[in-house]
Amino acid sequence: MSVFLQIVQMALVLALAPLLTGFVRWVKSRLLGRRGAPPWQPYRDIARLLRKEVVLARNASWLFRATPYMMFTAIWLAAALVPTFTTQLALAPTADLIALIALLGSARFFLALAGMDIGTSFGGLGSSREMMIAALAEPAMLMVVFSVAILVRTTSLAEIADFMMSGAVGLRISLALALITLIMVAIAENARIPIDNPATHLELTMVHEAMVLEYSGRHLALVEGASMLKLLLYMALIACIFAPWGMATPAAGGGPFVLWGMATFVAKLAAGGVLLAVFETSIAKMRVFRYGEFLGGALLLSLLGAIFLYVSRGV
Repeated sequence: MSVFLQIVQMALVLALAPLLTGFVRWVKSRLLGRRGAPPWQPYRDIARLLRKEVVLARNASWLFRATPYMMFTAIWLAAALVPTFTTQLALAPTADLIALIALLGSARFFLALAGMDIGTSFGGLGSSREMMIAALAEPAMLMVVFSVAILVRTTSLAEIADFMMSGAVGLRISLALALITLIMVAIAENARIPIDNPATHLELTMVHEAMVLEYSGRHLALVEGASMLKLLLYMALIACIFAPWGMATPAAGGGPFVLWGMATFVAKLAAGGVLLAVFETSIAKMRVFRYGEFLGGALLLSLLGAIFLYVSRGV
């Protein structure tokens, strides 16, 4: 049963990722007074890219060609580790927060190398900015992991979700700080406003788009699909740690509980998409040199949360 549920989860995140991205774009268009493309437009875009021929630069190495496949596989595996509608998954024993950060870091590493592989100025610019963001975002993410681990005594996502659903947590300032930090890190990691604008191609502001300018065809489809999966992954991670209610647990079991878990997961994604669209339409993109202030604030909040929790636990 756990193997079947794991396969269902992998198919579910793969199917919902483009819809989530299209839904966010559609809500933003509505908030800005425009009609906008339908939420299922990303499916059409990916299908169109898959039908196109791949165009490669003459000096492209094997790394440039292999990066889309490695990046997509790593992020898809990371998304499969995060419990979405149930904690009874075959990969639950390996669903560790540290492993999750390692998979995301590996995908980022190969994408940055691919951005510099061709030798264009845009690719090098995007890779350097991506590494700067990662150098500030990863420590904040690790501090969130430490905060949760101090409270739950484990970094297993399934056990964290079960503990949060048990009702033994209560209201904690440290968890609120960890939630704010994780949201700020998710915004930075997914190249969303105010860190980056996913709807622009201006050379002076690009981060993610600068690294993938040389990709085309199925390679670009895989890169875009991996970016959509990454957005869903962070929303699922936030829901798993801080709002796991509605998940089907091994104690509950049964098909109705699994279906209820899927429904609640889709509702959480819809709520997260609306909140993200409202946030992006109400704030302007910041300058590149202010990224450090934004992510430094996230690191400070996560550090304070870990300290508060450490002191309150008396360990």
